[in-house]
Amino acid sequence: MMTRPCDALPPVRGSYAHGAPLKDLVWFRAGGPAEVLFRPADADDLATFLAAKSCDMPVSVIGVGSNLLVRDGGIAGVVIRLPASFGKVSVDGTRIRAGAAALDAAVARAAADAGVAGLEFLRGVPGTIGGALKMNAGCYGKEIKDIFVEATAIDGQGNKHVLAAADMGFVYRKSSVPDDFIFVEAVFEGGKDDPAAVRVRMEALLAEREASQPVKSRTGGSTFKNPPGRKAWQLIDEAGCRGLKHGAAQVSEKHCNFLINTGEANAADIEALGEDVRARVKAQFGIDLEWEIKRVGVP
Repeated sequence: MMTRPCDALPPVRGSYAHGAPLKDLVWFRAGGPAEVLFRPADADDLATFLAAKSCDMPVSVIGVGSNLLVRDGGIAGVVIRLPASFGKVSVDGTRIRAGAAALDAAVARAAADAGVAGLEFLRGVPGTIGGALKMNAGCYGKEIKDIFVEATAIDGQGNKHVLAAADMGFVYRKSSVPDDFIFVEAVFEGGKDDPAAVRVRMEALLAEREASQPVKSRTGGSTFKNPPGRKAWQLIDEAGCRGLKHGAAQVSEKHCNFLINTGEANAADIEALGEDVRARVKAQFGIDLEWEIKRVGVP
């Protein structure tokens, strides 16, 4: 880990924590610390920090770590985690405005309560709106791009940008916004419907997810992207990887595209297991599985 004097950090209204553990902030419950963890007070505080920080200071962002593997050496530089003040959700007609720290599931519930249809799929997407925007998250045939109206982001120099759908460059599990953009808010749109009917559909999706995925395990969600025309889980299963282990890391018996921490697996165990799966699928089918889980930090 690199070290910096405390006075190299610009003054902020939020909080800094040095050597902050990240293990308990990510779903895998594995990985090293952040050199500095910054929780901004609000969007202006975030912009002030980004504008004033030294240009060579590494900056990264984490949400609730639902699709993230933090390597055991931790993350150098400043890790930004948006606090609850960035998680507000409001409804105006059929439009939903959500802060980037809002849980996807909370946005789905707010839409359902207001009788707004079309956002039910978010109930089955783990994580926060910020991450969902970055990766065009989706499930059960719908993606963020299908409900997207606009988003607000702050770039690495502290400048604010309002992005329309054309600016996002949404493709399968990806957007093409610059890497230094940090989302702070988004607006989505659905259609009007009876709240009870929306809730019924939403709960059906949730029940389907719980029946087919290891949602109560220490996992990082879908591990690999589906290759064109194929399902990653089927390739993994047919390559004989169901239940495969590396230390305390295991390919889920319930859903082969999920890796789980069965106890005290470290990040190296989990990543090594994923690479073993990739190698076996490549050897059998000639297909390179692409990681969907974001892997960050120092091995």
